[in-house]
Amino acid sequence: MNDGKTNMGNDEFFRQATLRICGNLEIEEALHSTLLFLKQIFPVDNMYLELYEYSLKAMRVIAAATAEKGQKTDWLTPISDNALQQFRQLTKSMKSDVYLTPIPAKEKLTQEMLKFLNIKATSLMVLKLDSKGKILGTAVFISQRKEGFSAKHSNLISLLKDPFAIAMSNALKHREVVRLKDMLSEDNRYLRQEMRLLSGDEIIGANFGLRDAMEKVQHVATLDSPVLLLGETGVGKDIIANAIHFLSFRKDAPFIKVNCGAIPESLIDSELFGHEKGAFTGAVNQKQGRFERAQSGTILLDEIGDLPLQSQVRLLRVLQDKEIERIGGSKSIVLDIRIIAATNRNLEEMVKAGKFREDLWFRLNVFPIWIPPLRQRKADIPALLNHFIIQKSRELKLPNIPDVFPGQVELLMKYDWPGNVRELQNLIERALILNPKGPLKLESPGISNLQTSNTDITANGEVEKLDIVMSRHIHLALSQCKGKIHGKDGAAQLLGINANTLRSRMKKLGISYHKQNKE
Repeated sequence: MNDGKTNMGNDEFFRQATLRICGNLEIEEALHSTLLFLKQIFPVDNMYLELYEYSLKAMRVIAAATAEKGQKTDWLTPISDNALQQFRQLTKSMKSDVYLTPIPAKEKLTQEMLKFLNIKATSLMVLKLDSKGKILGTAVFISQRKEGFSAKHSNLISLLKDPFAIAMSNALKHREVVRLKDMLSEDNRYLRQEMRLLSGDEIIGANFGLRDAMEKVQHVATLDSPVLLLGETGVGKDIIANAIHFLSFRKDAPFIKVNCGAIPESLIDSELFGHEKGAFTGAVNQKQGRFERAQSGTILLDEIGDLPLQSQVRLLRVLQDKEIERIGGSKSIVLDIRIIAATNRNLEEMVKAGKFREDLWFRLNVFPIWIPPLRQRKADIPALLNHFIIQKSRELKLPNIPDVFPGQVELLMKYDWPGNVRELQNLIERALILNPKGPLKLESPGISNLQTSNTDITANGEVEKLDIVMSRHIHLALSQCKGKIHGKDGAAQLLGINANTLRSRMKKLGISYHKQNKE
């Protein structure tokens, strides 16, 4: 090929152009480099890479280039039905992969795209890019010079169909990977934020029913000692473990949770300690265990009482030597982790029965924290109720936060909650699903067997006015908080509302500020 400006054969042209088109995952850089190369050969001023969006009936410009720069874009322009019909007819009738037209063009699609891009042109080439018989998009070349493009230029551009198709495909895949990575990072940020809200003073009941437990958390969180969390199922042992992790210097490292009772005994060693390739039938690859994944962070061993005796021996070595060996391996892996164990079982009784190793129990029982059941901290129920209604309403994407049925709080305070906080949370979610507009009525066989307080129902069997019930409940909260309204241990915190809101409601309900109620 000899265009009068440079001596270059077709093979060399293809090689040089392909190196630039496919030489950079950042498609805008590749497009800019290609444009600078092509400008040496023919009069091209602008280049665009366009993706045809079938479902949207639109063209999406994903990259643009001028002599000055390349630009990653996401410009979406709708295509009229007339232009779309012309486009389909044109692509079917095209004898080559390149469409060359002088400006002004007769094609509606060309007119619409030039208007959208807000540029003038004297001549335009469109390179059709397809994959498996389906049109993927186009590479558009625009000249603003008097001489414009010729058939010779069209023949050269047709050589670049495959490189441009590959570049577009790679760019779209790369863009999707970046998008998913950004989504994952955003999810991680959200989860860390949510978990931080569950730490420290943000835990519901931290200043009331969980005060003793949270004081112990504050003492031990900044140390590296093992912690043993004790309490019934559903009391929130995992929430306390979150608090310990996020109050420690390991807060930015992994927090790995393992339910020892949910893993089959035959797999638990592999899950915890990992395995080498070929260690057993089915071990086709090397695998990191949960301990390795928690490196530099914290691991929560929930339901530690369900850990098999054989695995207890290996766990004891982790606590003593801070190292592990993968199953089938001989190399010791040094660990830098914090271990938190949790159980609803009486480990001391299990030791006596020979079901739990005494030496492991001594190692784990360095700093035990007892988490009381909900029936022993009923003062937290109003705040928990308010917190979970708001939380679950947002999760279910409800337009409004519904109210609670009159007399419901007093009824919940009478119930003994065998399922603890988890039971309360599940009942709230069920009530929201059944009656999203409210008022909410939490129902279960145990709650239904309780009689509603006579103070909630009049002698005629009618539901008492909400203001009367609210007034009585505020008096109850003030009594429990010794009249304190604002701040730590105040009635506003117990009720889960702002102190100014509480004062406003007290004024409206005629609840006077007696001397004993002053802060």
